[in-house]
This record gives sequence, structure tokens and C-alpha cells, in this order.
Amino acid sequence: MIWRVPGTLYRAPNIVERDHYRGGGLLAWAGIATNCRTDLYVFAGGSVTAVRYGDEILHPLVRPFIAAMGTDTIFMNDNSRPHRARLVRSYLESETIPQMAWPAKSPDLNPIEHVWDMLRRRIAGRSAPPGPLHELQQALLQEWVLLPQKATNYTIASMPRHCQACISAKGYRTRY
Repeated sequence: MIWRVPGTLYRAPNIVERDHYRGGGLLAWAGIATNCRTDLYVFAGGSVTAVRYGDEILHPLVRPFIAAMGTDTIFMNDNSRPHRARLVRSYLESETIPQMAWPAKSPDLNPIEHVWDMLRRRIAGRSAPPGPLHELQQALLQEWVLLPQKATNYTIASMPRHCQACISAKGYRTRY
């Protein structure tokens, strides 16, 4: 598959080939915050359900990460179906993990989406692209460790500016 940035010409420097790994793919999860992040977690096959998300992510990874961050931390999920499940909401409430209210269809305002994009670009920029899924998994884990925390910090710090730009572009006005 060929991918290019919208608005660029179909010339070699603007085109990135993508391998869809014979129709397969990997699902990954990570938590980010200013000056820290979790390890990258790659799901071992199958789909991610609310139960699986709770068992493999919330309890073993999110709970200790949030506890280490302190009392001012707010947990932000994207709006994927397992993240919105009643089971997940109940678990977060029972663990007193504050959640951010999140509008649907707004991935551009979620800093982790920008971090995923940085990770994709690092994988695409490798001299030898990963072949089978196990090579892709290893490449993801390696590039995650090498991803500069400074870039994640910048992305998080830029979110108020992104939010304001969206508000301005949509013509919303704040009343005081």
C-alpha cells in the first residue's frame, strides 16, 4: 500500500510504502505523561474486549501508573468500545481513578495519537522494514524505548494550543 501526506505530489520523496503484514496487525497500548511513560504493551492476538482491557491493562498497568503519578492525575482513554464499557468505568471508579470526559471523534486532541504517529514514522524510517508480525512487534518495542521523552512532553504541552485552534476553527465562542 502506498501512503502520502495529503496535499503532496505523487513523487518518490513524498511516498511511503506500507506493508499490511499479510492482513494481520498488532494492537498495542501505552500510557504517557509529562516526563514519564509506561512500557509498550502488545496484545497477543485476538480482539480487545472490556474484560481483556481490564485484566491486561487497567489492573496491572494503569492502576500503578496513576498511583505513581499522584493525586492530580486524570486518566484519559480514547473512545474505543472497550474503553467506554460499563465494566471499565466501574473499575476506574472503584479504584478512584479520575477520568477525563472525552468527546467522540476527536483523536487529533489526544496526545497519544500523535505519539503513535511518531512511532509509526520511526518504524517506517527503518533501513530494513520489519517483515512478519513478530519482527514488527520487536521493532515497535525497540522504537518505543528509543522514542525521546522530550517529544512526548512537547506533544502533551501542545494540546491546549491544539484545543484552542479547534475551538477557533469551529467558530465556538466562550461566554463569560
